[in-house]
Amino acid sequence: MSSDLWSFSLGTYARPGVEAACLTLQSAGVNVCLVLCGLWLGQRGVACNEQRLQQLHNVAEPWDADVVRPLRALRMQWKVVATEDAELNALREQVKALELEAERHLLLRLERSAQSWPQDEATDLSAWLEGVAAGAAHLDRDALHPLRVAVTGT
Repeated sequence: MSSDLWSFSLGTYARPGVEAACLTLQSAGVNVCLVLCGLWLGQRGVACNEQRLQQLHNVAEPWDADVVRPLRALRMQWKVVATEDAELNALREQVKALELEAERHLLLRLERSAQSWPQDEATDLSAWLEGVAAGAAHLDRDALHPLRVAVTGT
């Protein structure tokens, strides 16, 4: 188990099925950084409650709206054209790296927000996943399953 959220996120994202599940969730409007944070908290035994979920959403939403999503939108806007323009593709790769760095900063902010929460209180992985994904427009709940498996093995 990784002690910091960034390392945990990288390790989890690299597991089979997780990237595809995260992209499905992201397409449905779910903040993947919040999902990864929820997995991390659940694995650490941090109890899930409405106050904690709201605190995480309050940290994530402005950064995601103002920083991460504009970078992602620009990267996606250039996707097709960049396949035929090497210079634009190089710029697109820089935007992609900047988007990843923005997500890393968001994960650091989420980790700091949750650092004082007691651990080893509960095994609340499903509550965290449901809580951080709540409110997504067209959420495919089946996309949450590979994430549970990646963390718990079951």
